[in-house]
Parts: sequence; structure tokens; C-alpha cells
Amino acid sequence: MPEKFRMPLVGALAAIISVTLVLLGNPANMGFCIACFLRDTAGALGLHGAAAVQYARPEIPGIVFGALITSVVTKEFASKGGSAPLTRFVLGTCIMIGALIFLGCPLRMALRIAGGDLNAVVGLFGFAAGIFSGVFFLNRGFSLRRTYSVSNTDGLVLPLVSLLLLAALIFSPALLVFSKEGPGAARAPLFAALAAGLIMGAVGHFSRLCFVGGIRDAVLFKNFSLFSALAAIVVVGAIGNIIFGKFSFGFENQPIAHTDGLWNFLGAALVGFGSVLLGGCPFRQLILAGGGNSDSTAAVFGMVFGAAVSHNFNLASSARGVTENGKMGFVLAAAIILLIAVYNTWFNKKADEK
Repeated sequence: MPEKFRMPLVGALAAIISVTLVLLGNPANMGFCIACFLRDTAGALGLHGAAAVQYARPEIPGIVFGALITSVVTKEFASKGGSAPLTRFVLGTCIMIGALIFLGCPLRMALRIAGGDLNAVVGLFGFAAGIFSGVFFLNRGFSLRRTYSVSNTDGLVLPLVSLLLLAALIFSPALLVFSKEGPGAARAPLFAALAAGLIMGAVGHFSRLCFVGGIRDAVLFKNFSLFSALAAIVVVGAIGNIIFGKFSFGFENQPIAHTDGLWNFLGAALVGFGSVLLGGCPFRQLILAGGGNSDSTAAVFGMVFGAAVSHNFNLASSARGVTENGKMGFVLAAAIILLIAVYNTWFNKKADEK
């Protein structure tokens, strides 16, 4: 199938799955959100105590298994790593801090726009600004260095962790924490959510879908293939929301969102900047980790840690707005990302030459 048709179809499928998950019980405008799902899962594991957002989302192991299975079938599974894993862990932490200030990952940003949430449009501009910042450093030689072949044990870490999490959810739920109210209590049936994750994982592997890559490639290479998937999510998602009465146009009274334009912009910008340095958005990191990339596994673990930090130290936003701690957390996370960008653009190369 020609690329110009394939990627819009991928976006349309993602939108249909997301709208369906909302109809089946997931929170409104959050049919699929990697940041939200990892945050809820961190809560289910007792890593934070925010009672409203604690549930081991089956979509996460579904994505990982979907990517794993398709990479094995296509003989593309490859255990590799060694490209600054600790730096990637830190970047993942900072990205999650930004996502929980904005309240969503890039996928949820598109889904919020599809639901009529204009706050997410502000976030989109911030997201693009963050990507442009990352591209600035890419154009000047930013690199976390090459990856190397590693043992299959390293490459299978996230799939094995996901398997244990899913087993606990199905067979020993008493080991986990469950929200009784709030977004964590709004959930699609377990096996429907798992199936949705499997499909998204498989599609993500085949298509190389990445929401950061869509804007990055359009800027760097004038290639709008991945961007067309993002556009299709918004269009098809909006049609679905209108059909099922889930569309609400405006800034006010949007589900799991706040109206502080500055911090919607800045939080999303942090996600965009950090994701460019990582080489992919949170969804893409899960796909890569499922395919054996232990560096992406480090980034995913960093995101889980970032979710725990955000809620344990009151950095995460809510419908009431951004917290003072969240503003300080943003400044610290932005400074860390900028330091990583500067060092790995100019100084790390100089160290290698000596």
C-alpha cells in the first residue's frame, strides 16, 4: 500500500480504537494515553499514593506484546542497547513531568483536540516548539551515540515485566492497588483493553508510528507521512466523538484538563524537546522496547519513575490547574534536558576526541 494512504489509515485505526475504549469505559478524551496509562500503572504498583489514578492498565503490556510478537514474526526483533541508558532514564523522567503538567502524552493531545478541547491546541503549539528546540540540537550534531548488540535477557526485560504485571492483574489483583473513583476507576474491560493494546503495538511496529517523528520529519525532511497519521487521528476521532455525543468544543469544562494556557504550552514543549532527544515519543519508546531495545526500556522505566515523582511531590496538574511544585519541577526538568542537549551536542564529542 502506498505510504500516502498507509499512514492516514494507521491514524484512523488509532482514533477508532481510542474512541471505542472511551465508549467501553476509559476516561473521556483518554481512550489511549501512554503517559496516563504509565501513571496509573505506577499507582497500582504503590509507587505513588494518588488514589484517583491507580490501575494497572492492560493497554501497556498489550502494546509491548504486540510489538514483541510482530518483531519476532518479521524477524526484526533485536536485543540492542548501550546508548546512554541512564541519560535516557533521566529524559524519560523529565518527559513524564512535562506530560503530567500538560495532562497527557502526544497521543492524548491529538485525542483531546479530536474531542474539541482547545487547551490541547495550545499544547500542540508548545509540543511543536519543543520539537523545534530538539531539532536545533540535532542539526548541530546531538547524539547519544550508537547502540550495540546485547543479550536477549536485556532485550526482553520490559516484555517480562509486562507479563508479570498482566499475570498479577488477571490472577492476583490483590497484589495491586485499584482506584475506587476518579480516572483510575474509569476503565474498559480488561481483555478489550488488552486487545486494543496488542493491535496498537502491532500497528506501531509495522508503521513506525511516532507523534514526535511526524513533526520532526516535516521540519527536517519535508516528509509529511507520519504527520498525516496525526492529522487522521484528529479528524476521525472528531467524527467519532460527534457521532457518539462526546464532542465538546471550547476551553472550559474539558475532561481531565486545565485551562492555564502558559503551562499547557510549556508542559507539552518539555515533552516535545525531551522526546526528540530520545528519538521518539512515549508510544514509540514502548514499541522499541517491545522489539528488544533496552535503551527504550530505560526510558520507559524513567517515565514510570517520573510519574511517581510527579504525584509524590505534587508536581502533577489537575482540573484545578498547575501546582506551584509543578512549576518548580518544570524549571528543574527543563534545565536538565537543556544540559543533556548541550553536553551531548558539543562537549561529549570533544571528550571522545581526546
